[in-house]
Amino acid sequence: MTAYVVRRVLYALFVLWGALTIIFIAIRIVPGDPAALMLGPTATTEDVEKLRDNLGLSDSMPRQYVAFLGDVARLDFGDSLWLNRPVTKSVSERITATAKLAGAAMLLALVISFPLGILAALRPRSLLDRAVSVLSLIGQSVPSFWLGIMLILVFARQLRWLPSSGSATWQHMILPSITLAMPLIGILTRLVRSGLMDVLYEDYIRTARAKGLANRVVLQRHATRNMLIPVVTVIGLQLGNLLGGAVITETVFAWPGIGRLLVDAIFQRDYPLVQASILFITASFIFINLLVDISYVYIDPRIKLK
Repeated sequence: MTAYVVRRVLYALFVLWGALTIIFIAIRIVPGDPAALMLGPTATTEDVEKLRDNLGLSDSMPRQYVAFLGDVARLDFGDSLWLNRPVTKSVSERITATAKLAGAAMLLALVISFPLGILAALRPRSLLDRAVSVLSLIGQSVPSFWLGIMLILVFARQLRWLPSSGSATWQHMILPSITLAMPLIGILTRLVRSGLMDVLYEDYIRTARAKGLANRVVLQRHATRNMLIPVVTVIGLQLGNLLGGAVITETVFAWPGIGRLLVDAIFQRDYPLVQASILFITASFIFINLLVDISYVYIDPRIKLK
């Protein structure tokens, strides 16, 4: 286990280096001068060149790249060109907000999808099973921006029960978390249902029932545990996507998350902010995937990580 974790960490460092190298090149080959954007259309050529020198943008690409890698190794991303404040502070604030929203959405999805998927699997081809299948398919298909707007119109504008934007209180989290959770509920419900139906008719399930075990015990200890690996894999991928920034949802609800920050930073050509955001998002994906792989051992002891 230790050797596997160390090897995965080394792979993670290589992936981070690759991601940062790609984004370093990509944002510098896009047309536009960040110094000119910062100073505005009224700036003179001398002012733009002076700012470029101060920001190190006049150096050659290799020199900028070496300086950039040195800053990353020290976890020093400098100040944002757009926000004029430390990049690390801006990113940490935004990723905390995204983590809260992603955690609420994932918790809501798990609480709803697992019972629905289990009930549908226990009653195949019943009215309940068909209703759950249809509703889960609708949940997957509904566009997030449309669902978010509908929730705002109904619960914020018409009923005035909940706020429509911002993040000041826990009430502000309800509508965006529902918007994010809806497609997750559809995906996980269908996955739990299909996975459980695959294992319910296995020989070891029939053996457990023949031994006189209660249906609840058979379901909890044998059936559900053996269908968890694909479900946990999807949960990890979806959580990584949420932490990567649900840009549409954060935009609709004016939620100050990392996805919205990254999009704004790209439009502003804010090199330090874009690079730091990409680093945090990539690191989140890698860490979640590592946790998912380790969880396999505890779900199924037959799996050995080497």
